[in-house]
Amino acid sequence: MDLDQLHTFLEIVRLKSFSKAAQTCFRTQPAISAQVRQLEQELNANLFERLGTRIALTAAGKIFAEYAEQMLDLRRRAQESIQELERVPRGELIIAANEATCIYVLPEVFREFKKQFPNVQLHVDRSYGSRVLQAVQDNLADFGITQLPVDAKKCQVVKIHSDEIKLILPPGHPLAGQRSVSPDDIASYPLLLPKTGTTRAKLNSWLEPVEEHIQVSMELDSTEMIKRFVQAGLGLSFLAASHCREEVAAQKLITLSLSPEPMIRRLGLIYRKDKALSRAALGFIQVILDQAGEGVRPVSLVGIGD
Repeated sequence: MDLDQLHTFLEIVRLKSFSKAAQTCFRTQPAISAQVRQLEQELNANLFERLGTRIALTAAGKIFAEYAEQMLDLRRRAQESIQELERVPRGELIIAANEATCIYVLPEVFREFKKQFPNVQLHVDRSYGSRVLQAVQDNLADFGITQLPVDAKKCQVVKIHSDEIKLILPPGHPLAGQRSVSPDDIASYPLLLPKTGTTRAKLNSWLEPVEEHIQVSMELDSTEMIKRFVQAGLGLSFLAASHCREEVAAQKLITLSLSPEPMIRRLGLIYRKDKALSRAALGFIQVILDQAGEGVRPVSLVGIGD
């Protein structure tokens, strides 16, 4: 049973004639009759009574006609909904990102996206490190935002944001007057380090020359805790400059670059290569490139990741 057969059947019912239905369906009368026979065989019931030159629905035909109308109506409503989706995108997008990214990178992105796509719901899946990539690969999230590099052969990766990892310390600290710090400069001070992740790996490499002398006071997994604990004088730590901009402006924290070279943190937007992107999803990519990107070309004009 297919939708074309249903349409033919209802045309015969409407016109009360096989020959007239053949004309409106642009088929021959034998072809129309064959479609009806296929329906009757599948339903194991006669749908029409032949009364001389006239036809009439059987009891089974009357019941089936009601359902056939409903099925074609459902098809029409589905088509209209899909067409409306293109005109006014709806649905939801799930974004996997860590808490700091949600707080310091995404608010303006979300604000602009909601302005352009008010009927699309945004849901945030707070994840960390490899869990962000895993959520995208497992199709539990439409997009992930995580620190680069990532090993994501099945995913498209778009660089969207860069920041500098800096030492943070409280005002009045002996190192506060310096323009930058080396590992030797901080070896004698207690450190508050992130527990895991790409930034921790970079810091471990940077601290390697003095690893036997450093004092790791605490390992924390919260940006807000790190800032509060540094302000309380519990140790020095490291954060992306954008994550402590307000505290620096309020003179609650001081930031210093790391030497001999600044430590740069890069964020990427990731999504599955094999996933069909809705208009809303394409819109989200463009908005995040506009709001947080670094001169990336519009997604509507080029392939992502070119």
